[in-house]
Amino acid sequence: MHSHSSHEGHHHHHDHSDKSSSQITWAFFLNFTFTIIEFIGGYLTNSTAIMADAVHDLGDTLSIGSAWLLNKLGNKKANESYSYGFKRFSLLGALLNGVILIIGSTWVLIESVSRLFDPQMPMAEGMFFLALLGISVNGYAAYRLSSGKSLNEKMLNWHLIEDVLGWVAVLIVSVVLMFVEWPLLDPILSIAFTLFILFNVVKYLRSTFTLFFQATPDQKLLNDIQTELTRDELVVNTHHLHLWSLDGEQHVLTAHLELSQMVEANKLFTLKQEIAANLAPFNLAHTTIEFEFPDEQCRDEMVSDSEHEHHEHHSHSH
Repeated sequence: MHSHSSHEGHHHHHDHSDKSSSQITWAFFLNFTFTIIEFIGGYLTNSTAIMADAVHDLGDTLSIGSAWLLNKLGNKKANESYSYGFKRFSLLGALLNGVILIIGSTWVLIESVSRLFDPQMPMAEGMFFLALLGISVNGYAAYRLSSGKSLNEKMLNWHLIEDVLGWVAVLIVSVVLMFVEWPLLDPILSIAFTLFILFNVVKYLRSTFTLFFQATPDQKLLNDIQTELTRDELVVNTHHLHLWSLDGEQHVLTAHLELSQMVEANKLFTLKQEIAANLAPFNLAHTTIEFEFPDEQCRDEMVSDSEHEHHEHHSHSH
């Protein structure tokens, strides 16, 4: 029994990914332009906070570019080699972005720590205007992307929120520096916000890794599905129940259902329809269900048993 999500669901999903793609394209050009402004600004104001932010934004620009590319790939139609399509590429995007963020943040930390021992006075007025520009540009971009559903968009949204926080820090520092000569403020704030972001990125990377290694995306969802599969009294048990996710949104399910008795074809047909209806609310991208009659040995277990015997025989003959 094979079923695929309905055409309507597909259509809706396609609109959603197109929107995601245009959001990402737009964020890329905004970030790219702004990164160039920052490098020049950081050089002119002699502020390492701004320079660090510029490098950070460069990292963002690269990861947004890769996200866009992977998003495009993710929407390609499935083919014989990639029968599940290319959705998992977006996980790769989220993974790369996470790594770039970690490298960038580590760089900011190293820079900031060295500034603690050798504080230099930056040009406060220039920092102030750059910070205002930074807050408005990144704030607007973060607001535009905040509706994103995919892991990729969430990761990018973190990039942008991180930038807004960075610019708020720069703004506060620049105002204080206009009145007092206390250059240490700059690196201290830098360190604080970088640690906060690292904490969140690590959390995101963990969920990306679990999906990457085909862990069950949601234990509760699995239990609910199991309940639905055994709702009919004909089904006495389930095994080889696997639920995994292509990209955090599109899930794949395979299961073997043990039946209590031999069933006529028309009865089996009704049971299939019933199970399809029970599973419909879960919006699964692919489902494969196998029925096993009483006294029938499970094919997958036969395979693993024969492998086991082969192995035993092999070790004895040595």
